[in-house]
Amino acid sequence: MNAKSGGKFEILLLEENAPNDWWVMIRPGIKARIGTQIILSDVNSQPTKIVATVLTANSECHRRLKFSGTNDLHDELDSLGEMPLPPYIHRNNKLAENKNRYQTVFAKTDGSIAAPTAGLHFTPELLEKIRTRGVKICFVTLHVGLGTFLPVKSETLTHHKMHEERFEIGVDTVCAVNEAKKSCNKVIAVGTTTVRVLETVAAQNAGKLNVYQGKTNIFIYPPFNFKIVDALLTNFHLPCSTLLMLASAYAAPDEVRGREMILSAYAEAIRRRYRFFSYGDAMLIL
Repeated sequence: MNAKSGGKFEILLLEENAPNDWWVMIRPGIKARIGTQIILSDVNSQPTKIVATVLTANSECHRRLKFSGTNDLHDELDSLGEMPLPPYIHRNNKLAENKNRYQTVFAKTDGSIAAPTAGLHFTPELLEKIRTRGVKICFVTLHVGLGTFLPVKSETLTHHKMHEERFEIGVDTVCAVNEAKKSCNKVIAVGTTTVRVLETVAAQNAGKLNVYQGKTNIFIYPPFNFKIVDALLTNFHLPCSTLLMLASAYAAPDEVRGREMILSAYAEAIRRRYRFFSYGDAMLIL
């Protein structure tokens, strides 16, 4: 709540700049002026010692907050916050089960504002069954940002600006994927986030992977020359989204044919009442 007026705010953490220093979305933004101090409450709506001070704002109306009263905000999130479920999931944000249900079984590092939807299909048991068939499972990290969900509004795709998202790819995955490509084995990407990591690094390293940690703003749309991914498992996405365009680019190298193939698949999904979005069905594009 506002330290002076007592007015309430809703804060969504977007990106950490430094310890206790975050870019956030905040509502109502008009009340979050530079210098405003906000007292954070716990899950029971009781005020705490933690105070957020508005430092600045950017062109997208996000605020930069500095948190005091804690050594590390990460340590306080379970007692302060609620799982930020997408608006189309009509479930109580305060339910403890949300931390398991809206999360992949292989998630390790904090930082993403949303779960990568294709990963939600997997359970530990399913992963083990896949391994018993001789498939090697590797992992990458991409912290999904708000820009992933922004629709393309520009008249031409080249004018659409993707937000940067932090990612990391480690030595085990690099070695396994490079060896698979060398041996003509298939690399199957689970989700568009995985595709973006692999193709970002490959584009900077002559079509191969290397250990890398950084940011990507890659925008994949038809036509696109995929250097790593041989198959894609992905959910059904929103119209006009960059994710839908990535799927179209993967479906066929020709812009018109790729779009037609994906729209045909979506028409089939609608006709058969498939589920869309986070807990929806998926398709495998070969």
